[in-house]
Amino acid sequence: MKTYLSFLLLLVFPFTIYSQETLSADELFLKARTAAFDQKDYATSISLAKQALEKAPNYTDISIFLGRVYTWNNDVASARTLFEELGKKEVQNEDYFLAYASLEYWNDQNTKAIEILDKGLGYHPQSESLLLLKAKVYYGSENYKEAESTINSLLAINPKNTEARALAARINDLTSKNAINIVYNYTHFDKQFDNDWHIVSLSYKRITPIGSIILRGNYANKFAENGTQIELEAYPKISKMFYLYVGGGYSNDVGIFPKYRTGVSLNANLPHSFEAELGYRQLYFSNNIWMYTASVGKYYKNFWFNLRTYITPDSKNISHSYTGTVRYYTKSAQDYFAFQIGTGISPEEYRNNLLENETYKLKTFKVGGEYNFSIKKTNLFSLSAMYFNQEFRPHERGNQFDITIGYTKKF
Repeated sequence: MKTYLSFLLLLVFPFTIYSQETLSADELFLKARTAAFDQKDYATSISLAKQALEKAPNYTDISIFLGRVYTWNNDVASARTLFEELGKKEVQNEDYFLAYASLEYWNDQNTKAIEILDKGLGYHPQSESLLLLKAKVYYGSENYKEAESTINSLLAINPKNTEARALAARINDLTSKNAINIVYNYTHFDKQFDNDWHIVSLSYKRITPIGSIILRGNYANKFAENGTQIELEAYPKISKMFYLYVGGGYSNDVGIFPKYRTGVSLNANLPHSFEAELGYRQLYFSNNIWMYTASVGKYYKNFWFNLRTYITPDSKNISHSYTGTVRYYTKSAQDYFAFQIGTGISPEEYRNNLLENETYKLKTFKVGGEYNFSIKKTNLFSLSAMYFNQEFRPHERGNQFDITIGYTKKF
């Protein structure tokens, strides 16, 4: 039986070799791509690509592809040698610069990656792929100003580049070491309360090597009474994908504000321009109120879509709050229109002291819009308006109107 099998292999093997030898460079290239992309068989793909280059040594696309497969196969030395040889030939192919710079970026050689990208952009100044990678390299090396400049150049070419829009949003809060923000909120009730509410917030934000830190003071006039609150928030980085939100607040004017508030969330910048958050918020008036929050967001061209929920369990039932938000970016990450619609009260709203009276179990509908714009990049303005229809007592509804204006100075 073994002799018979050996005889068959001797008959078949020469034909297999002959069939490979008769394939054209293009046919071998196609088989190499299939092995790499569909089967993740990099060893076979490399072998086929080398055979194709033996037939067509000056076939640049195959050489670039081979360099990419070497990179995916963690053979950095072979990939770098091949790309350097192509560089000596003064190759001007856009994909060459993208593949070579990606190799260096993925191996933390950011300076070399920028050098390669700048050379490629000299030949292809409108290349979205090269500009996006350059912004990523600067972002990864924490050179946020250059990252912002590069991503804005890309968005000027194509404002609907989804991945660029998502990266611009992440860069936005990191371009200035400091920021001072002042916000004024005015609230009018037609039935629920006799007096309008006024809230003023002043905050200072500092970017540190571990993430941003915000110190905020709030003054409010609610129910014709005054109150103050102090808050501290931080956004420590865990990795390129994950970061935390950690916040806390204290007020001695219980009822105007909660006496204590805390919150922690895990945030993720996910592939395909998605983002997500999972965490909790806690408010203490005379008793603790615990809320659990989750959200998912998605960038698509000029748009950002987000859906957030707050779930509040207690001994009798589980209360829900849902808010959907859509943003349309006009220029940078600081310039956009937003539309919001939802139900329930969230602990992030200025109305959070209403949670103490458990009105969050009653039906609430809200809808509103927001406009944010910047002047000279460091002056940021915001204007928003919200309408609430609140069931403040069983089967009795009232209307509420909120107007908020804000200004931020970056420096």
